[in-house]
Amino acid sequence: MRDARDVKVVILGQDPYHGPDQAHGPCFSVQRPVPPPPSWENIYRELSTDTDGFAHSGRGDLSGWAKQGVLRLNAVLTVRAHQANSRTERGWEQFTDAAVLWLNQNAQGLVFLLWGSYAQKGSAVDRKRHHVLQTTRPSPLW
Repeated sequence: MRDARDVKVVILGQDPYHGPDQAHGPCFSVQRPVPPPPSWENIYRELSTDTDGFAHSGRGDLSGWAKQGVLRLNAVLTVRAHQANSRTERGWEQFTDAAVLWLNQNAQGLVFLLWGSYAQKGSAVDRKRHHVLQTTRPSPLW
């Protein structure tokens, strides 16, 4: 995705993967040879269940989603190794809230997927302008 005007769907999560070599930038994505984490497998399981003809790629790299207009954004953009939710209240939320606010005000008809209570807590998305779907985090730990 090269331009914010290309965004069609916003997936808002909590924080990056915290295992060795998992996080590489785009959230909910891992590069080869890193095996997809359980939350990634849960995402694909749901897609396979809910979408006729959906084929599981077996790869953890979701960069193709961006080319289709899917912006994946965590509320917090860093973590300590092996410590989920370890960098909250460090300012990242202000940045991601500003990005969501900009999209909320400058786009029309986006689909916002808010995954987990952390992603949902500060959501000020205008539900008259956009579609909002809230659910639990894909993590098997919750």
